Amino acid sequence: MAVVYKKFFVVLFGAVFVSVLLAILYMLWPVSNDEQDSQHSAPLKLKTTSPMELPLNSPSAKHRDESCTFYSCLDIYRCGNNDLTRISVYVYPLQQFLDEHGEPLTLPISKEFYEILTAILDSPFSTDDPEAACFLVPSIDLLNQNNIRLKETSRVLASLPSWNDGSNHILFNMLPGSVPDYSTVLEVDCGKAIIAGGGFSTWSYRRTFDVSLPVYNPLVMDVKLPPKSYLDSRPWLLMSAQIGLHHEYRGVLAEMESYLKTDFLLLDKCENEEEEEGILQRTLNFSRRCKGTLKYDYPHVLQDATFCLVLRGARLGQTALSDALMTGCIPVVVADGYVLPFSEVLDWKMAAIIVREEELSGIWEIIQSVSMERIYKMRQQGALYWQRYFSTMTAITLTTLQILNDRVFPYAARSYEDWNEIPRKNAIKNPLFLPMIPPSSQGFTAVILTYDRLESLFDVIHQVAKVPSLAKVVVIWNNQQKHPPQMSAWPNIGKPLKVIQTHQNKLSNRFFPYDEIETECILALDDDIVMLTADELEFGYEVWREFSDRLIGFPSRVHLWDNGTSKWRYESEWTNAISMVLTGAAFYHKYFSFLYTYKMPGNIKAWVDEHMNCEDIAMNFLIANITGKAPIKVTPRKKFKCPECINKEMISADITHMVERSDCINQFASIYQSMPLKYVEFRADPVLYKDNFPSELKIFNDVGSL
Repeated sequence: MAVVYKKFFVVLFGAVFVSVLLAILYMLWPVSNDEQDSQHSAPLKLKTTSPMELPLNSPSAKHRDESCTFYSCLDIYRCGNNDLTRISVYVYPLQQFLDEHGEPLTLPISKEFYEILTAILDSPFSTDDPEAACFLVPSIDLLNQNNIRLKETSRVLASLPSWNDGSNHILFNMLPGSVPDYSTVLEVDCGKAIIAGGGFSTWSYRRTFDVSLPVYNPLVMDVKLPPKSYLDSRPWLLMSAQIGLHHEYRGVLAEMESYLKTDFLLLDKCENEEEEEGILQRTLNFSRRCKGTLKYDYPHVLQDATFCLVLRGARLGQTALSDALMTGCIPVVVADGYVLPFSEVLDWKMAAIIVREEELSGIWEIIQSVSMERIYKMRQQGALYWQRYFSTMTAITLTTLQILNDRVFPYAARSYEDWNEIPRKNAIKNPLFLPMIPPSSQGFTAVILTYDRLESLFDVIHQVAKVPSLAKVVVIWNNQQKHPPQMSAWPNIGKPLKVIQTHQNKLSNRFFPYDEIETECILALDDDIVMLTADELEFGYEVWREFSDRLIGFPSRVHLWDNGTSKWRYESEWTNAISMVLTGAAFYHKYFSFLYTYKMPGNIKAWVDEHMNCEDIAMNFLIANITGKAPIKVTPRKKFKCPECINKEMISADITHMVERSDCINQFASIYQSMPLKYVEFRADPVLYKDNFPSELKIFNDVGSL
């Protein structure tokens, strides 16, 4: 059945889809110039330029390169000009293209395409410099191929100043193909351009290059649906509300309906008869679905079903998928070869049932086997996908750009969990596969942040070099005005020593995941922490090996709630409880350096770099929020001031320092929307530390009391 349908669908049964074609022609319909002026107030960033006349003999773009991949057709060297973690996108100015007779070659842009351009220009990806752009978007509306003059549009694309055979250009399309073929990809000749399109098949989709979009349905976007919990029961287990289905599919569904009278609702279009000038006309009402004489509001009726069928139609991509997600109905997708929207990053097994066309007659047994627990989860997942990625043209556009961004900068890409997991504010995840004790043979890397205190820095290096488990010393030279000394002037410690001069004086440089750090464990040190002994540091490392998901360190602090100001306060006085360990002398897993650099929520990292304060508090927030655990203080030492250092050289000597630290805590708590820091009344000391035993029986003898 499926084979016959695919080969002879249009020739034998094209008339069945006349009503569907009429509906599609109205979808994404471009507005006239007058309507455009009245409906849209163009954003200031959306520039316009004078009309351009293209002679009949002007060159056309090359045929679409079907072999393109990320590695063969994308000029990656255009990316990274402005940022090493974010692409930049340039939108061409709005321009009217005319033929030699002064007739327009392209139609005015539709409301939906206008929203795409606006979303790009208002996004952090936008740039107004085409030479610095990673991707370029022509301001030519290609969303609906029915509205496109293919040859003329190809000439328009080729005339763009930065076209370069389409390399690094993005073309947005929702409705590819036209009568009678209904291709699954935009049929405009576009060379090496990326197509972000709806309705891709596995034959037309260029993996790692194109982006598969949902087919947006503007006809239901203004509909206000009553809220419905994912736990609510629904009267129909299965529903089909698509119009213009192929008669063989409708025959299978009608047979299914005959023996599933109370569980399956099969709906079709409603035709309104109107008489005008003595002629009886039939019009299609898109907000209604009918079953005989019974009429149902659409898409409201989808809220009454647990599962909604999404069958292939004239085009492979169907608005029924988005409509189902919008109403909380679990999509049952029956369309062989269909590349589901954003399937590169979205796990559709969590939100939809995928069934082969030849299994349509057995679909009832498939959905009956789904447990209520899974149904609840799939409803929640579908609601997440709809809200984040499908609900507006802006959401669709930004999701597309984020996918492209993840391809260009994979080291800064969103994880599977970021794309698919339902956010739960109080959920705790441990990113390290514990229980785990890293091998002691690996040791730790001492990362020392310094600016211009060579004497105390060298003292710190000499002291840490005595620790048996030290694997390497990495010095972060944060002074751009002065070069570090020649390597011959540095201490000879018998261990690898690497000096990295940073490009900017930022406190966050100490947490960057440098390639030179090869161990799992990092010891963060300030260049004035000269008082810690080798025994104390070695013991701290041993404690970290048993608690490698925590921040393990020496100087501790606590946050307190101030009833007078109704705010959090940073407290440095000695107390029984602690909630923070300062990273001036602390062990932590290098995974947290990656999270701090690339996954820090909000603008915390930028705030730290701007104020030159609170990077240690930010790291405490990050680790506590990820693990749900408190830090651990080791050994009783409480004094960590450098006696040789001059106070005016120390950031912490600033009288505004403590005030800013309290401000940090309140601002970070606001960004996290909670207080992740945990109090603990616990300290780790070596066994036999204060017992009256000979020193030969103790492993760690040199432990300071204060």
